[in-house]
Amino acid sequence: MAIHLLRAPSRRRTPALTATLVSGLALGVALVATPASADDTPGVSGSTSQDPAVSGSTSPDPAVSGSTSQTPGVSGSTSVGALAPAGSSYVALGDSYSSGTGTRSYIDDGTECLRSTQAFPSLIAAANDYSLDYRACSGAVVADVQANQLAALSAATDLVTITIGGNDADFTGVITECALPGWASDCNAAIDTSQAFVSGTLPSRLSGLYGQISAAAPNATVVVAGYPRLFMGEDCNALTWISPEEQARLNATADQLNATTRAAATSAGFSFVDPTSAFTGHAVCDDPEWLNGLSNPIVESYHPNVAGHAQGYTPLVGPRLTGASVAVTPEVIAEADSRAGEYAAQQAPYAAYDRTIEPRVVDQAPLLEAQRSIEMGNAPYSGN
Repeated sequence: MAIHLLRAPSRRRTPALTATLVSGLALGVALVATPASADDTPGVSGSTSQDPAVSGSTSPDPAVSGSTSQTPGVSGSTSVGALAPAGSSYVALGDSYSSGTGTRSYIDDGTECLRSTQAFPSLIAAANDYSLDYRACSGAVVADVQANQLAALSAATDLVTITIGGNDADFTGVITECALPGWASDCNAAIDTSQAFVSGTLPSRLSGLYGQISAAAPNATVVVAGYPRLFMGEDCNALTWISPEEQARLNATADQLNATTRAAATSAGFSFVDPTSAFTGHAVCDDPEWLNGLSNPIVESYHPNVAGHAQGYTPLVGPRLTGASVAVTPEVIAEADSRAGEYAAQQAPYAAYDRTIEPRVVDQAPLLEAQRSIEMGNAPYSGN
C-alpha cells in the first residue's frame, strides 16, 4: 500500500525531478524522497507499533494539551472538571476531519466514509471506555449530517463531537485551483468565493444544525472542533504550485471558518476547540508534519495524519469532552484497533446512505496536464 507523501527532496524543484515524481503519481507508485514522517511508520495500517513520539507518551505534549487556543470561559464547556464515566454514550458526527481521512488505515464498513480507529473520536472512546457511535463520514456536508447522522442522537446521548463546514465551503476545490501554476488558475477568485460563502451562507447552516443537535441530544456535552491552518509558507510538494501569498490567504480562510464555527457553536451553548495553535509548526512541509500534503493515494491529501490525531486533536478535544486529559498510549491504540469490527457492524444500517457520500479529493488531472504542458515547453516552469 502506498503510504508516502509525494514531494521533492528539497524546497527547490527542477523539471526533471518533478517529471519523475509525476510519472509515479500517474502510475499510483509510492514515491519517497525525504525521510518518513511519523505517520509513515511501516505497519501503520491496523498496527499498534506506532512511532513512540505518537503513541508511546503517557502525557500529551504540554504545548498541545495546554494550548491557549481555547477561549477561557467558552460557553458550554461544563464538561471540564466533570468526568464523564466509562460506558458513556458518545456520538461522533461530521466530516473527514472526524472520520480520520489521512491516517491511511480504515474500517471496512462497505462505504467510503474512511472511518479510522486512529482518529480522535476512536482514540478518546478507547481511552475512556466510551460506547462510540461513529457516524462521521468523509465528504459530509451539513445536509448529510442532518439527513443521516442526527438519528444516532437521543436523550440518552452523553457526549457529542463534530467537525463540519469545510466541505460546504468547497475548501478542497479551492486547494485544487490554488495548486495549479498561476498561469493556469484563478486562486484568488476561488478563495473569494469560499470566503463569501463562509461569511454569508454558512452561519445559518451551522446554527440550524446545532439547534437540531441540541434538540436531539438535550443532555449531551457537545464539543465542536475547528480546522488547522494547512500551510507554513513554502511548498515542498512536487506537483503543486501554491505561492506563499496564496498559502497565507488559504490559512486566513481557515481562520475565518473557525471564527464562524466558534460563533455558532458558542451561541448554541457548545464548546469550541481551535486547533490552530496546536498545529503550528506541524503544517504541510513542516518537520514533523501532522498534516499530509499532496499524497498517494490522493484522498489522503490535506488531512491530519496519525500524529495529527494522536498529538493534535485528541489532547485538545479530550479534556473538553471528558473532563480529563487523554493520553494516547500503545494500550489505547490497541483497544481502538480492536473495536474496528464493532464499529463496522454498528454502521451497517446507515451504509446505503453513506455510500452516496463521496470523499472530497484534490483533482489531480489538471495538475498532471499543467505539468505535461511544462515538459513539452508549452508553458513556463514557474510557480505563481
